[in-house]
Amino acid sequence: MKHPSLTIIRDEHSSLAAMLQSMRLLVERGPGDHPERFFDVLRAMLFYIDEFPERLHHPKESELLFPRVARKAPAVAETIERLERDHQSGERLVRELQHLLLAWELLGESRRAAFTEAFRKYVDFYLEHMRIEEQVILPEAEQQFSDADWAELDAAFEQNRDPLTGKYPPDPAYERLFTRIVMKAPAPIGLGED
Repeated sequence: MKHPSLTIIRDEHSSLAAMLQSMRLLVERGPGDHPERFFDVLRAMLFYIDEFPERLHHPKESELLFPRVARKAPAVAETIERLERDHQSGERLVRELQHLLLAWELLGESRRAAFTEAFRKYVDFYLEHMRIEEQVILPEAEQQFSDADWAELDAAFEQNRDPLTGKYPPDPAYERLFTRIVMKAPAPIGLGED
């Protein structure tokens, strides 16, 4: 049986991984001849990460998915504790990246290395976090959850509607943000120059 929440979680992870890969390509290339566009799109992408995964995706995992898995599969309790610590530090880490990016933009090349090193660590951290969720937590949920568990989880995650998955139109409040990202970011996220 296909559970919508599993599809949504995996789709959101996939779109976030694509976003991080696009950002990595941008950062590796640097501002080049278009520093305004470069910094503008990176700021928008970091804001998206702070606004969407940190405030919609992670709370549902922390409040609904993880506690149920912990109750039904105590063998993965340590893994869940680690993922919870990741969620708790994620917002702080993305805010630090936003600050480091602004320092690079406003204070110049002397601040580039600090941003690129912190960004590299953040991408590695986030990709590993999602890998653990998909390879440890979601299989446990598939084995352990009842129909009632799935009904509640599905109802909660179906409200996320992340437009970067390509399956939903953007919420009008975020339309400008998503348009900016799609028009300026390189593939696989956007239509901007590679």
